Amino acid sequence: MVIDGVMLLWFGLTALAVAFVAIDIRNTPESPVMKWAFVLFTFYSGPFGAFLYVLGCREPLPGLHEKYVAARWRQVLGSTMHCVAGDGIGILAGAVIATAVSLSLLGEIVLEYVLGFAFGWSIFQALFMRGMAGGSYVASLRKTFVSELLSMNCLMGGMIPVAALAFAGSPEARDPAEPLFWFRMSLALMAGFVVAYPMNWWLVSHRLKHGMMTVRPAGAAAPAMAMPGMAAGAPMPMPMVPSGRITAMAAVSFLVLAAGLAVALAFGGADQG
Repeated sequence: MVIDGVMLLWFGLTALAVAFVAIDIRNTPESPVMKWAFVLFTFYSGPFGAFLYVLGCREPLPGLHEKYVAARWRQVLGSTMHCVAGDGIGILAGAVIATAVSLSLLGEIVLEYVLGFAFGWSIFQALFMRGMAGGSYVASLRKTFVSELLSMNCLMGGMIPVAALAFAGSPEARDPAEPLFWFRMSLALMAGFVVAYPMNWWLVSHRLKHGMMTVRPAGAAAPAMAMPGMAAGAPMPMPMVPSGRITAMAAVSFLVLAAGLAVALAFGGADQG
């Protein structure tokens, strides 16, 4: 079948892409959590993840990382990628567990959301980025809840329809022991990345989420002409966003989630009954 050849090519390119990013990113002056996030994101998105790493984070020349990642679209790329990397672990775990216990489509979606949000918020956001909240994990949980919620809603809103409809009717697509299952989830997470990107643009623009960072070895001075980047562990500036505007964007995120859920249940529910 054609899909078998496509998957063989995809997984081969993904293995090469993950190996390239995992090795090359060691020389990139980025924060450790963002390095791990890029490796995970490339695991989900294959060569596209490697392409985005080179285009969005890899230092083009020594001493230029601060200026290179200062572009708004690169900051948003880092924010969205970080979201997908962390939430994706919980989402994939939920998909595997849902299959093992034969959950309905709605049950699977709920489990993926809960696990994805829990892991992304409590680990990738609050724990790993607690330095931006002065080192307090509790304060970090409080400060990152809204941004994680809005980003997660849009990620799931884009992911759910693809996960529900891709290869509908194929038992292999719902079996974690089959390559088609992982190919389907890769497509779904990439769709979620695309849909979550605009919301992350708004969050980064209003300083509700961080983007790319620059972390150089101790004692290494930042280039004099480089734009100041966000340093890992540096307290994040307190956002001055009216509560009404945050509420409006939260409503938008829930509408995106509801739209994705409606499409999945309307056209994919019969397949999983």
